[in-house]
Amino acid sequence: MLKITRFVLLLAGCLALIGPLGAALFDREVIFTEAEIQNSLLKAGPQSQNYGGWITVSLRDAPTIILGTPAGQVGITARLYIALLGGGAIPVDIIGTAGVRYDDQSKAFYLENPVAHSIESQAIPREALPEAKQAVNKLIATYFRKKPVYVLREDGSSEEIAARWLLRSIRIEPGKVVATLSPT
Repeated sequence: MLKITRFVLLLAGCLALIGPLGAALFDREVIFTEAEIQNSLLKAGPQSQNYGGWITVSLRDAPTIILGTPAGQVGITARLYIALLGGGAIPVDIIGTAGVRYDDQSKAFYLENPVAHSIESQAIPREALPEAKQAVNKLIATYFRKKPVYVLREDGSSEEIAARWLLRSIRIEPGKVVATLSPT
């Protein structure tokens, strides 16, 4: 009995010394790639939204994403089509960024806070650019809010099953998103 007590005390002391580092020893990572996210977006289909009856913004093809460009973020490029006052659709190229968030209820990852930093079009008058940029930002925010870029499956790998309950952090690296799982 004395040997068991000593063993338990020794083990408890070791765990106390290791502390948070001990949890890190048991961390696991779920990695999903840029290609997996891009495939998810390709399946999502087009999106169109009308704003006040005078401007319609459409996303006919999936945006292209680049993970880790800029560092720690998702780079977004897309071609949107803007129709002013019911006129013909004007192509608009956007460049933007987003983060990644995890929704515990749906067990899915979404692009978070997407923002178009620049919009370019030869056909949009300069005075209409601020309204066009605002409409573009609303459309991409709506688009990414509804479309998960990766879902942890119940029938997936053991890491995915564990991640459904133990997700600790997310980081974006070049070409991949890394979700860290922890037992604590």
